[in-house]
Amino acid sequence: MKAIAHLGAFLTASAWGASFLCTKVLMIDGGFTPVEMYVYRFAMAYLLLLLFTFRKIFSNNWRDECLFLLCGVCAGSLYFITENYALQNTSTANVSLLGSISPLFTAAIMALVFRTKVGAGVVIGSVVAFIGVTCVIFSGGDGFVIKPTGDLLALSASLSWAIYSIAVKRLIPIYSGLFITRKLFFYGVITALPLLFWHQVATHEPYHLALLFDFSKPQLGLNFLFLVVFCSLLAYLIWNEVMRVLGPVATNNYLYLQPLVTMIAAYFVLGEQIYPLGYAGCAFIIGGLVLADKLKFSARRNQLRKV
Repeated sequence: MKAIAHLGAFLTASAWGASFLCTKVLMIDGGFTPVEMYVYRFAMAYLLLLLFTFRKIFSNNWRDECLFLLCGVCAGSLYFITENYALQNTSTANVSLLGSISPLFTAAIMALVFRTKVGAGVVIGSVVAFIGVTCVIFSGGDGFVIKPTGDLLALSASLSWAIYSIAVKRLIPIYSGLFITRKLFFYGVITALPLLFWHQVATHEPYHLALLFDFSKPQLGLNFLFLVVFCSLLAYLIWNEVMRVLGPVATNNYLYLQPLVTMIAAYFVLGEQIYPLGYAGCAFIIGGLVLADKLKFSARRNQLRKV
């Protein structure tokens, strides 16, 4: 079961890593704004999920409903919108690096607030993988330049995802993955709609939704379809099920794979060069994930021997 969970986390992180390229195509070739991209993508995913889960609309009680609202904001509107606006106020390298701190935030909150014991293997593996992410991000020669506004937004997005990972843990034993994912999408889209309307009115920009059905530009529809089906619908379903098995800390460590996948995809799709520091980063990321898993099992074996 755990082997399947690890595979699911790997595939999900890979899809999210490739999603940056699809989003880039839609924003550059189609002119979609960051808020438009989020709303259209997750609204479509929500409607698709609703076809399979329409019999149960509300959760069991208002406490759970408020928790779903928190998760929808933290894993949806707040996370994506702060990350997108961070890109406008700081470098891509800064956003990628600061966004990768989410697993460390998750481990720290679990340990400090909820008094949950985090294994040494997970911490060591997480730090090693983070070093790898740093190598990958800066392998192109970009440096880290402090830009407070954008950097704080990127850190906010990272913290937001960590809060979601911990909050959804309380819902996973009670509700199905389909129901949880659908509720996340609903509250994420609903809370992002006011910002979408405000932005369009303030800038007088047109809505670009019709471009997704423009057969003269099939690349827009295909990239959007990939984002909806694989990066939103299937990815969130699998991710929530993986957290049911591995827990939020171990699962979030797979987020370190995103910059790695983005780098490899950019090499094959865009022809971007991979530098030696990038290869070193690959080794650190994979090594960190292996350490987090193997050291954990070694600790368990030692405990069993003592017993």
